[in-house]
Amino acid sequence: MQIREVESTLVRVPVRRPTRMATRVLTQRDYLLVTVRAGGLEGTGYAYIGTAGGEIAREAVRTQLCSVLLGADADDIVGAWERMYQETLLSGRRGAVLRAMSAVDVALWDLLGKRAGLPLAVLLGGGLAPVPAYASGGYYVVDPSRTPAEQVTDEITANRVQGFVDHKIKVGGLSPQEDAERVAAAAAVIGGTGRLALDANNAYSTVKEAVRIVRLFQEAAAETGVWWIEEPLRPDDVAGYAELAQRLDIPVATGEIAQSRWEFRELIERRAADILQPDAGVLGGVTEFLRVVRAADTAAIPVAPHWHANLHVHLAAASPNCLAIEHFTLDKDIYNFETVLTPETRAGFRDGTVLVPERPGLGIEFDAEQVRRLTVA
Repeated sequence: MQIREVESTLVRVPVRRPTRMATRVLTQRDYLLVTVRAGGLEGTGYAYIGTAGGEIAREAVRTQLCSVLLGADADDIVGAWERMYQETLLSGRRGAVLRAMSAVDVALWDLLGKRAGLPLAVLLGGGLAPVPAYASGGYYVVDPSRTPAEQVTDEITANRVQGFVDHKIKVGGLSPQEDAERVAAAAAVIGGTGRLALDANNAYSTVKEAVRIVRLFQEAAAETGVWWIEEPLRPDDVAGYAELAQRLDIPVATGEIAQSRWEFRELIERRAADILQPDAGVLGGVTEFLRVVRAADTAAIPVAPHWHANLHVHLAAASPNCLAIEHFTLDKDIYNFETVLTPETRAGFRDGTVLVPERPGLGIEFDAEQVRRLTVA
């Protein structure tokens, strides 16, 4: 079955009000949508590119990746990955080009699932049982009527009403003491009946600084404790992460920006993370995600995939070392990809889990009108 067409579309989805994390302000998100056509079927893939720069990924598909895809066997997904990687050695290997490859790879797996008539989770050897998930959020939103701690209290309370037991909030965007107050507020709502993870988004410059601040958060979390501290240092500071993992008595998580199996190999070999957070939309798609997760499993390291619940619910279902996946409800207006999906194909959730779609492939469908409205020409 030959690949006849590869289409790449960039959509830019604004957020309703500016939102901040530790290191940047969020006003919009760029998503690359890819459609692969072969044998009368269409495969759908996507990747988050960033708060800007989506044009680079879109053009990478058009000007570089199509040349090694058109006319090739659509079932030879691993072969396609190798050819795309080889073709972009000079311009790619990391960054927006590898994210473009990720979207294409996801589309090929979606196409294979549709051809087989199976959900991607089942195609990969998993089942349809709901996958454990945590409610993510806790961003810094300007709201003069509520203090930062009160905002966190409101959000964790809402998460619990929706059935989530485990939660994650941002840290690193305020002073350590102010962030500690937010951690204490979240922990008070949880009351030791669930888990609380903290995401610093690379906010701290040194291991010494990170250790001091994270221990402050541990005290603030009281009996609830800290499930893990995520991305406290810059992602390239592997030596720092290895030291931090040794010095802290709570799990250190990283890997959401790591790309390809080779970057994860260094994290695994140096024991630089207690929890790895691969993102199939970042590291090279489903093909590379499976390689990374299997290597982590061999090293007895659990994974907690970053973002993309619509995709990662399938991959987690086929990965025995997956702790949980990350979930954002669309009303939070943070992970707003589902804006371009039809309502019936958005991720379903229940009692702290995300439901595995029973439709073939990824089980998602783009909302044509929303895509048209948000497409960047």
